[in-house]
Amino acid sequence: MSGQPRAVVVGGGIGGLTAALALHLRGWHVTVLERADGLRPVGAGISLAPNAQRALDIVGLGAEIRSLEAWEGDGGLLTPAGRWLSRADPKHAAERFGGSIVLLHRATLIDLLAARLPDDTVRTASDARLTDPGVPGDPARPARVATPDGDLEAGLVVGADGIDSATRRTLFPDHPGTAYTGFTTWRVLVPPLGRPFTQHETWGCGQIWGTHPFADGTIYAYGAAMAPAGQRAPGGDEKAELLRRYGSWHDPIPAILDAVEPGQVLRHDVHQIAEPLPALHRGRVALLGDAAHAMAPTLGQGGNQAIEDAVVLAHHAAPDTPLDLPGYTAARLPRTTAITRKALTVSRVNLTANRPLIALRNTAIRAVGALGPTFLLRGMDGIADWRPPQREPYQDPYAARTREGTGAAARPSQQSQDRSTQT
Repeated sequence: MSGQPRAVVVGGGIGGLTAALALHLRGWHVTVLERADGLRPVGAGISLAPNAQRALDIVGLGAEIRSLEAWEGDGGLLTPAGRWLSRADPKHAAERFGGSIVLLHRATLIDLLAARLPDDTVRTASDARLTDPGVPGDPARPARVATPDGDLEAGLVVGADGIDSATRRTLFPDHPGTAYTGFTTWRVLVPPLGRPFTQHETWGCGQIWGTHPFADGTIYAYGAAMAPAGQRAPGGDEKAELLRRYGSWHDPIPAILDAVEPGQVLRHDVHQIAEPLPALHRGRVALLGDAAHAMAPTLGQGGNQAIEDAVVLAHHAAPDTPLDLPGYTAARLPRTTAITRKALTVSRVNLTANRPLIALRNTAIRAVGALGPTFLLRGMDGIADWRPPQREPYQDPYAARTREGTGAAARPSQQSQDRSTQT
């Protein structure tokens, strides 16, 4: 087939929108199909580590993300009584990994990504179902996606439809899917406290708490605890559950809990893909993010890995060369499998309820911390120092023509776009 190649992204979350932007900048005509009635991210905050920031450099967003950095001063790891286990200075991490962590609202990142896409890219309230993965190299066998408005043909379909991905089940029906990690999480946003505090993560007996500020002073806080799958607070009052679990912990946790609005607590059981998929692609379809490698949040890498996936996929999807999805799988599957396993291992350490093990853990953390910040940072070696396969940012293939005054006429017509697939 002739004309501009078409990609369909199933899912309008962070990974899906990053993939859409990267593919757009590579010259694809992209359609994002989001089932929800609007781009409404699940969750409150996301921590973008240097690896994800470098990936966002490729789509022109890295500098803007870094401008939102809010961490000033040190932080660290505490016990529920407020005793320090270790302290952290962001300067040490920046020196080791080439940048500091940036915490922002997921909705902010969604808005930044969506704003850089052409106006007609995202279709919300649009359920999508993969009906044919297609055959790479065969112009007569594009991938097909069914939508309420009719079927779409595409040279590439990106399955970014989350942890319960229907695209994944279609591609790999014999895979066991996700498994419960054994713990649940709570997330809250509260207004600025009006007084300084040290951001921290606190490890207790079978449960943890974290408190971090956004750039505007809004506080993002989260808790995690071992719990049976599906368990919920009596009467649905999750604020009362948080007060029961964490209300006696050190300052500023009680003040944060007091500021939580009833009914504004997000609670989700944590699932992961414990058994890796045989591949992250089949036919003309690639999976990314939670659809490909859902993981525990204990390394803060779930969204970061989805962003990495997106730019690596675009790297292997140059529209003027054969689609290289096996190369995408080879680049991503070993890395995401290792990080998924490490995240689960970390969760077993910081969420243990075995008191002798807790004492041993805390002693070991203090001892390692006494050796200097380098030792504590080693756990993120090979993760936060990742760099994308391409070094230079992608450029919008239509930007120059638009500046010259050709505007929308420089883009292929919608009719030709709808017919085009990667051959």
